[in-house]
Amino acid sequence: MKQKLICLVFFMFFFLSSNAQCAMCRAVLESEEGQSTAEGVNDGIMYLMAVPYILVGSIGFIIYWKFFRNKNEIK
Repeated sequence: MKQKLICLVFFMFFFLSSNAQCAMCRAVLESEEGQSTAEGVNDGIMYLMAVPYILVGSIGFIIYWKFFRNKNEIK
């Protein structure tokens, strides 16, 4: 149990010190005047963030539906 706690604390500090973008990406996105590239990167991040939530939600719904359906058939 103590090892798990130590690992959790270590990974939390490691996560907090990380940057969201590499130095080159940050320089390109900050230097552009029209900000269209930055908007495109933000849209891509939103797309990549949404897909896992949709997949996990769909799998959860299917599991719930199977359980609920079997429960009604037993009655």
